[in-house]
Amino acid sequence: MRVLGIETSCDETAVAVYDSQHGLMSHQLYTQLPVHQQYGGVVPELASRDHIRKILPLTRQALKQAHSAWSDIDGIAYTAGPGLAGALLVGAVFARALGFSLNRPTLGVHHLEGHLLAPFLESTPPVPPFVALLVSGGHTQLFYVSAIGHYRLLGESLDDAAGEAFDKVAKMLGLGYPGGAALAALAEQGKPGFFTFPRPLIHRPDLNFSFSGLKTAVLQAWKKSGQTDQDKANIAYAFQEAVIDTLLIKTEKALMQMHSTRLVVAGGVGANTLLRTRLSACLEKMQGQVFYPRLEFCTDNAAMIAYAGWHYLKEGKQDADLAIRVKARWELQNG
Repeated sequence: MRVLGIETSCDETAVAVYDSQHGLMSHQLYTQLPVHQQYGGVVPELASRDHIRKILPLTRQALKQAHSAWSDIDGIAYTAGPGLAGALLVGAVFARALGFSLNRPTLGVHHLEGHLLAPFLESTPPVPPFVALLVSGGHTQLFYVSAIGHYRLLGESLDDAAGEAFDKVAKMLGLGYPGGAALAALAEQGKPGFFTFPRPLIHRPDLNFSFSGLKTAVLQAWKKSGQTDQDKANIAYAFQEAVIDTLLIKTEKALMQMHSTRLVVAGGVGANTLLRTRLSACLEKMQGQVFYPRLEFCTDNAAMIAYAGWHYLKEGKQDADLAIRVKARWELQNG
């Protein structure tokens, strides 16, 4: 079965082709970063308009890369939520119209489920059950995955997501938007011992996170510092240590509570080098395994949507009628 995947949940337009025999055959991505940088954040209306401009050319490119004709596609998967409503509608309308014209089944996919399944695109995929850490700009959540499609939420951020905190602190330090990667790079020039920030909620028995107070602590430290380049680097270092320590402590608790030695890490912050190093060391100590998607599939992409869609389309699941439905908010628990 050959599935076309379409992702338009926020500020990246992506299209991919996944085949049950040949695996991932193509993936194309266009980022709107230059469009939104001048505004310091994503402008929903501009995002929607850019998706409209790019989705058809990208689809043609993805089909060409996969050496596929329109008629070779057996099903179409698209991101139905969560995300920006207008952006989601662009992908949903395009996918449903294409499915109708080709007489092919379509299926709306949960964006977060796509992220959780991204490591299944690798040569050594995880085998459920496992604990999953989803850590991105919009979400910081821990799940217990008993099987694909069966997700139990163990804990989540009560305020800012980890990636959101990275971007906000980066902006605070004048690193621009999005600044998560820039802040992580700056942290490598920082030195320990100059600043210490709290590890929120680590002494509570639950598996929830909180990063807004940490962000406030960074702001206060920055205002009181000499605001030199080295101060900036030292703050970035201390902030990153605090976030990663918090993620590590809570993830280790989740693994112990669920008696699991398998961990899946997904989402944009999953590309952070220090986080990967610490989590890999933790699982090695537990004689367990940790699974990551390749770096290009940590952030939003259509390969994960095509794979997630294929998993359900091959079982005969599809959109029930011609109504187009998207969900700006959509909890991931049992689909």
